[in-house]
Amino acid sequence: MTPETPVANHFIRTLIREDRAAGRHGGQVVTRFPPEPNGYLHLGHAKSICLNFGMAGENGGQCNLRFDDTNPTKEDIEYVEAIKADVRWLGFEWAALRHASDYFEVFYLCGEKLIRKGLAYVCDLSAEQVREYRGTLTQPGRNSPWRDRSVEENLELFRRMRAGEFADGSRTLRARIDMRSPNINLRDPALYRIRKVPHQNTGDAWCIYPMYDYAHCISDAVEGITHSLCTLEFEDHRPLYDWCLDQLDVMGDASLTEPLRAQGLDMQASRPRQTEFARGNLDYTVMSKRKLISLVQEGMVDGWDDPRMPTLIGARRRGFPAAAIRAFWERMGYSKQVATIEFSVLEGVVREELDGSAARRMAVLDPIKLVLSNLPESHEELLNFANHPKNEDFGSRQVPFSRELWIERDDFMEVPAKGFHRLVPGGEVRLRGAGIVRCDEVIKDADGRIVELRGSLDLESRPGMPGADRKIKGTIHWVSAGHALAAEVRLYDRLFDVPDPDDDTDGKTYRDHLNPDSKRVVQAWLEPSLAGTEPEQRFQFERLGFFVADRRDHSAGHPVFNRIVTLRDSYARGR
Repeated sequence: MTPETPVANHFIRTLIREDRAAGRHGGQVVTRFPPEPNGYLHLGHAKSICLNFGMAGENGGQCNLRFDDTNPTKEDIEYVEAIKADVRWLGFEWAALRHASDYFEVFYLCGEKLIRKGLAYVCDLSAEQVREYRGTLTQPGRNSPWRDRSVEENLELFRRMRAGEFADGSRTLRARIDMRSPNINLRDPALYRIRKVPHQNTGDAWCIYPMYDYAHCISDAVEGITHSLCTLEFEDHRPLYDWCLDQLDVMGDASLTEPLRAQGLDMQASRPRQTEFARGNLDYTVMSKRKLISLVQEGMVDGWDDPRMPTLIGARRRGFPAAAIRAFWERMGYSKQVATIEFSVLEGVVREELDGSAARRMAVLDPIKLVLSNLPESHEELLNFANHPKNEDFGSRQVPFSRELWIERDDFMEVPAKGFHRLVPGGEVRLRGAGIVRCDEVIKDADGRIVELRGSLDLESRPGMPGADRKIKGTIHWVSAGHALAAEVRLYDRLFDVPDPDDDTDGKTYRDHLNPDSKRVVQAWLEPSLAGTEPEQRFQFERLGFFVADRRDHSAGHPVFNRIVTLRDSYARGR
């Protein structure tokens, strides 16, 4: 969050302040960010990261990073490392790094406790049969034929499940709650399933794995989490979250956490409070992990870090500053109202951040040569330019100026449209920091394409000369042709060409809405001061937009710049 970012007094901030004032949890605030390591984080995840780490930080508390690694078939160490890098890039550091797998023995002991209390049983129904027995939103479910097994038989079967005696999917441990509950999540939900696959942290030690709803609340409790902040899809799961905590009483039963003390994890258990907020949705993109994976695997993008992707690693490569993402979600606030935010709003925050932090440079993306015929062929000089028009602390630089320049092709119009105030035949325009030039001649090739302009520089309009202040409507930028740095510039736009690519009412899928112009690569000419640019350095290319040296492909021998955002929102003008 930048100092100018207003602090929104959203309902979660109010709730935590009230809890602290009332002395709940001893006035402590402990949160967690619990991603499943089965994909790369995206901009929607950043909303939860900023909330959990932000609430802990502003209340003198702590936030843990906890990997929900309870489904080893979909998880990968690649995602674990990427998530840690993303959290740190956003500007946060976790108090403790935890994994749900750290608590596998605790989960198991909790399962046995529920069995002994008559609140869990081993069920032999297949997954298809479980769905059939569960009922619907309007029809109650039916009890499993195995629901009334004795405590002794359930304990024996559960232990045999752990020992690996049964096939994958042949049995589950289910909570014994209420098959007629109006909340389907309380209709004897599964707590454990058999899955004989190795785990990234525990290897082959376990062949039964806990379900997320079961593991999540216990993990929160043993870690001493005070405020479990989740997105709205977990609201209907909260009764199960509370039921597990009520029945297990992790705080009051030290035997359940004994395995943690044996590992040297002497954590103070708590009774966490779950609160839900609306997830972060943006237009012109998709956030579904399944769809993002398909974009990568089917070659529709150039990888997870493609600057068009909504992944955090993609946003970073695009050049979005982490500070802008933090400020964006703080400004948007947190509520229970589901809404889709215009991507242009995020881009606007990015512009604000970069306007104050990015040095200025000159670059030409679509060049046409301008020859100043009244200067000697050998003419060379250095002109002084401020690196930032609003901040003297950025200092200045010297830019070479010569007889032959590159200017933007669209800064010249042979037959000018109404209101065009740049270069035209016989007309004048100011060259940024160099003086006023008149276009005297237009050179074309055999196909009629303009290949060169010839003009004359008004020497009396040069900086420091008497005519330097002569009024002229247009000002254009330039780069000295003999000194320019050749570079690859990638002009990125939105990946999809409609605001809601998930809307399939027209019979199309998100694949059909890919924007064919979302990436355009041009050979550009840059002022030579950009030769020493390091990857991830950001600049404003004057009159063109904000650009960043690509963090993966840029090098001194092969400069590569990505456009972060244009200077203005073209979509707001009905593009």
